[in-house]
Amino acid sequence: MPKITAGKVLLTLTSLVTLTGAYLADWNKTHIYNPNWPPHAKFHNAQTMSMGAALGLIGLYLLWVHRGAWTRSLVQVIVVAESLYWITQLSAILYPGTALVDGDWVPPIQPALATTMLALNALAYFLERRRLEHHTV
Repeated sequence: MPKITAGKVLLTLTSLVTLTGAYLADWNKTHIYNPNWPPHAKFHNAQTMSMGAALGLIGLYLLWVHRGAWTRSLVQVIVVAESLYWITQLSAILYPGTALVDGDWVPPIQPALATTMLALNALAYFLERRRLEHHTV
């Protein structure tokens, strides 16, 4: 059984949010079932949901199934995988014609959620790096 550490728990949390978050937020009438969205917009929404799922699954696999050594390099790969989705979400507002929400039906939580996930990933990396430097795995 892989060793349970604070860093692994935090990375598991961000992996699970990355895996499921877009489905919870977008599998509804405002996104994937929105009759006003053209099919190509829905295609890219589906691509985004699938990318989050893939990145979350990669993180969970490397955290709990992978049997190789638990190294700083492996932690870096997991942190990068679990951060990419959130970095791209923050950068999306920089593209022409994008908005955080359509209308005013809900406050835009994406920046706060993305920043929180990135902060948790950074904390997990710091904790695991420090643990690996001071202890044997």
